[in-house]
Amino acid sequence: MMTKNAVFILCLFIQLMFSSSSFAENRLAQILEPLLVKYPQQTGSYILDKGEEALLARAWLTDHAVHSIDVQYFIWSFDNIGTLATESLLRAADRGVHVRVLVDDLLVNAPDDFLLAMEAHPAIEIRIYNPQHRVGVSKKKRIYNIFSHFRASNQRMHDKTFVVDGQVAITGGRNMADEYFDYDHDYNFRDRDVLLLGSAAEDIGLSFERFWQSPLAKSVQQLLQKSESLSSVEIETVYRDLHLYAEDRGNFSSDVHKALEELPQKFSFLIDSLVWGPVLFISDDPGKNSGKEGLGGGGKTTSQLASALDQARWSVTIQSPYLVMPDGALALFQKLIDRGVKVRISTNSLLSTDNLQAFSGYSKQRNQLLNAGIEIFEFKPRPEIQKDLIERYQQLEKGLPVFAIHAKSLVIDREKLYVGTFNLDPRSANLNTEVGVIIDNVKLAAEVEEQIARDMLPGNSWDSAAEKPDRHASLWKRSKLQFWKLWPLDKIL
Repeated sequence: MMTKNAVFILCLFIQLMFSSSSFAENRLAQILEPLLVKYPQQTGSYILDKGEEALLARAWLTDHAVHSIDVQYFIWSFDNIGTLATESLLRAADRGVHVRVLVDDLLVNAPDDFLLAMEAHPAIEIRIYNPQHRVGVSKKKRIYNIFSHFRASNQRMHDKTFVVDGQVAITGGRNMADEYFDYDHDYNFRDRDVLLLGSAAEDIGLSFERFWQSPLAKSVQQLLQKSESLSSVEIETVYRDLHLYAEDRGNFSSDVHKALEELPQKFSFLIDSLVWGPVLFISDDPGKNSGKEGLGGGGKTTSQLASALDQARWSVTIQSPYLVMPDGALALFQKLIDRGVKVRISTNSLLSTDNLQAFSGYSKQRNQLLNAGIEIFEFKPRPEIQKDLIERYQQLEKGLPVFAIHAKSLVIDREKLYVGTFNLDPRSANLNTEVGVIIDNVKLAAEVEEQIARDMLPGNSWDSAAEKPDRHASLWKRSKLQFWKLWPLDKIL
């Protein structure tokens, strides 16, 4: 039986049970068409700062899609959120929506039969990006790939995009798993997405198409060629179990029903709050770069973000879960500081990080970064900001999970804003494909800078220069950090 917290989020995925497809079509058209006419060639943007709000937006759009849903993620877990999201896509496909799912291979944990059953649906297609590790790959083959194709094994699709009817999109840091929407009981992420309507959403759709058509994207059927296909009974069993999992209302409390009733009003609020103007969607090509430079080589997102940074006049504010300067980055920041630009970075502490290997790279550079004049604030594992960001804080207060930064954002001069998937590390710069949007808007730039600045406050973060945050970690964790610092991993962090 699911916990109350897990059941609560079910409401975000079962709206379709209370609405017809014709209602969905009329409702979505009523929202989109007047705005697209009023703001031609522009993009409406809304920052999704809270996990539940980000999930709500995805849920409402899935249940009101008319023609197509294209989703692209680095991680799609087989946990509560991942399972419920899959069920919502299945319901959309049942009513005739064309659903395409593109997932990176590295962390796929769904059973083969489940993937084959979903792909067997006439309206669903699933492709796996760069299958070197999981889907259709034996353990022996995986080991062979790591040693014989080291760069290819490390070159992942880190993109996170969600496009509905080619006109509405969401991109940002969140993968499809419990911890990205504040529903994990041990560890959750402080993350950030942006809801987009209009021109940039169409550009995201074009990027998805490039990846979908890439030779690196393989169909599930192609990867899981079995001597016998699944029977119709086996396929229907998978579908039935998914629906039963999402339709069991016996555990729903009154707050679930209330949230269900408020879904349309809440999403309408998001749409009404859109800020319109020019938005540039940036993305890498499938494969990132030619690979001729080994583990280096850069990419389109790397170049465009570096160019944007180079234009800063007085301030740069960054939030990144991992902080390992790729080649040339420290020189760029030093150049900015030397001409009077204030550079502040919000990142994870040793206590909050989910990636000890990446933190070891930062630990080796930390003094050099501080000496260059960069202000660094390391996030506490249980920051005060949880009270504002987690909707169910009162329910969780006695047993709060660790809260860690996963947002990837950049604000330049309180005028220009980047929200996307790019971490400030060599992996994002050279190996993983990345996406995001650069928004020229004073209102949104100031909004995100204030969010990051709030995360830097003493109740939420330690000042790296003044407080030596590592001392708060256990001896065991500090010992593990020293172990990882011995390894020459910087190029793949």
